[in-house]
Amino acid sequence: MRILVTGREGQLGRSLAERAAAHPNLELVATSRAEADLSSTGSIAAVIAALRPDLVINAAAYTAVDQAEEEPALAFRINAEGAGEAAVAARKVGAAFIQMSTDYVFDGEAAEPYREEAPTNPLSVYGRSKLAGEEAVRAANPAHLILRTAWVYSPFGRNFLKSMVGAASSRDSLSVVDDQLGTPTSALDLADGILAVARAWHDEPAQGRGNVYHLAGPEQVSWCAFARAIMDECRRLGLPAADVLPISTAEWPTAAIRPRNSALDSAKFARDFGFAMPQLRDSLATVVQRLAVQA
Repeated sequence: MRILVTGREGQLGRSLAERAAAHPNLELVATSRAEADLSSTGSIAAVIAALRPDLVINAAAYTAVDQAEEEPALAFRINAEGAGEAAVAARKVGAAFIQMSTDYVFDGEAAEPYREEAPTNPLSVYGRSKLAGEEAVRAANPAHLILRTAWVYSPFGRNFLKSMVGAASSRDSLSVVDDQLGTPTSALDLADGILAVARAWHDEPAQGRGNVYHLAGPEQVSWCAFARAIMDECRRLGLPAADVLPISTAEWPTAAIRPRNSALDSAKFARDFGFAMPQLRDSLATVVQRLAVQA
């Protein structure tokens, strides 16, 4: 199976490239923004037409949540229009399409982790642009799967875990929001789950197509609790660690409104594809250990 992945430099793109190396029957080609720019009309379509993949995984996105409030047109161009164009191009060459989406399509008012059928009501430009991307892909290519994830971290790029580890090297204490809940997700685990879909489609192409799935870490925690777990692992490895102090969202104002609870329920994905995400402690340890080796 030939797989085209957009967003080669991103956390998920790099994780997919790494994990796919263990599957010789999967030929993965990852494109950079210079090669396939979703902000430029026709760019991604040309790449898909030339490569003629069996599957396109759209991991490229405008993810600067706060900056999107100042650049709504660019966010919608990349996350919605660009995604739709990529899905159309995939359909033309007979390729299936996986569209990555986000927990931020929800408003956070639910008490429990969100299931796929829950009503969407994004609070930010970023969330609205990603929801528009879901809709564009759904309309463009019947052979699609929309995959929402949340709070992604990895050894790559910029993310919350790396920020906490870096800050602990120079500060004794860190103030972290304690009234926003989510499901932290290792991009490495996320890549394993996506490749499980690709392998399933090799044998049963119709499995799950046309549906929305959630794939995120299994534990609902606050940013503060997540930060404390990171610091616990740093201490275990003998790395610099800081005390983590809880603060409220009101004490840490941001341009974009965040949902109070954007935790995702991934039971449907586990049931349909036989893949369950590892526990937070194990996934977090893997990433922190890799950062320790890189330091």
